[in-house]
Amino acid sequence: MPVVTREVARIAEVLRRGGIAVYPTETFYGLGALLDAAAALRRLAAAKLRPAGKPLPLVAADTGMAFSLWAEVRPVARALAARFWPGPLTLVAAARAGLPPEVASGGTVGVRVPGSAAARELSRLSGGALVATSANLSGDAPVTRVEDLDPGILARVDAVLDGGVTPGGLASTVVDVTGPGVALVRAGAVPWPEVLAVASGAALPSGDD
Repeated sequence: MPVVTREVARIAEVLRRGGIAVYPTETFYGLGALLDAAAALRRLAAAKLRPAGKPLPLVAADTGMAFSLWAEVRPVARALAARFWPGPLTLVAAARAGLPPEVASGGTVGVRVPGSAAARELSRLSGGALVATSANLSGDAPVTRVEDLDPGILARVDAVLDGGVTPGGLASTVVDVTGPGVALVRAGAVPWPEVLAVASGAALPSGDD
């Protein structure tokens, strides 16, 4: 079934009240909660049976929201965001002060502006960045249909946004941009050579010396 704005607004209200929800991304279904809902983040990690200390990635409604999560936005990060967002590229940078340990346990935070319009709208209406971990138990395969969600996940969430069948394929590519260059954390939907090409261009001088 298609995602309708009224249904997105309903799920956003659940998230604003501190709930957790399943929603479609540009690859698989994701499991989400608002970044600043501490109790919901703990519930989400427990629902997924996620190992303690493994930070949860985020999605944001737009580039401005994503950049606001970082202590610094390096030129290479701006270039990659301009080229690949919205889309399946997660950028990891130094976290701004005050982010919860569930998303920034090592002092960094990973975020993307997703290719899914429903996910971006859900973040916008919820009023903040959302956790975006795949909606499956840790170790299980991610799912592209609501019908395939694990009963254990369904029993632990407060709402499900059914966006039909998601594209699937590879998960998002994860790239570390904490330094002046880039480092591949996880290969995924955005090919690494394309990331390197954009990063190399960002490192070139902008004019004559």
